[in-house]
Amino acid sequence: MDRRPVGFFDSGLGGLSVLREAVKILPHENFIFFGDNKNAPYGDKTRNEVASLTADATDFLVSKGVKAVVLACNTATAASVFELRKSLTLPIISVEPAIKPACEAGGDGSVLMLATLATTHLERYIRLKGRMQNPSRIIDIPCPGLVERIEKGIIGVGEFDDILEKHLSPYYGIKVDAIVLGCTHYVFIGEAVREFALRHFSGDCKLYDGGAGTARQLGRRLRELDLENDSGCGDIEFCTSGDMNTYRPIFEKLMKI
Repeated sequence: MDRRPVGFFDSGLGGLSVLREAVKILPHENFIFFGDNKNAPYGDKTRNEVASLTADATDFLVSKGVKAVVLACNTATAASVFELRKSLTLPIISVEPAIKPACEAGGDGSVLMLATLATTHLERYIRLKGRMQNPSRIIDIPCPGLVERIEKGIIGVGEFDDILEKHLSPYYGIKVDAIVLGCTHYVFIGEAVREFALRHFSGDCKLYDGGAGTARQLGRRLRELDLENDSGCGDIEFCTSGDMNTYRPIFEKLMKI
């Protein structure tokens, strides 16, 4: 039994959507969440900037004595995961946009991949997309503005219509089988995205995100490496590079959803 915490990292608060899944699946584990809120969002930064910030955040979590690190940020994963796995001996668990299950669900409509601009341009994502049976179904739609609003704790249906209108209006009327929430922040506004999509597209507009799959992979790796904590009630420590008084209430709000 290993009582050391698991470290979670995100550019801001989006990774809490993955942490919530991990808490459900691994209720005995202790967690430390670090949000780089001071430098969020990462979606408009260069690959080198993202890699440097991610390395600093990972170093912080390692200094806290974590037994594993979850990169709960699609942009950070795409920019840094290979380098981190080479430089660190502890397990690094990563997220990736859930385009594989979205495409495998079938249908003859489009798959909308909503993400940050950085994620859609990085090589790791481009390779993932290229492995799909029919990559032409996938429409990449960068959505700047969503992360910044979610970071303020705004998550209600209808509160993102202006931003969604700006980015999705060129595709109005097409058939959409699936919408991939390709940023962990976007999971918190899934209901808002789906309600908006059903008004403007035909098709099922089913939502997909990688949070649960990442949490299951974390559990598998802990078991494989005999790092599980299998008794007691787990604890969560919240850390931020931003102002704790600003972000702790939002952290608590999002963890209760």
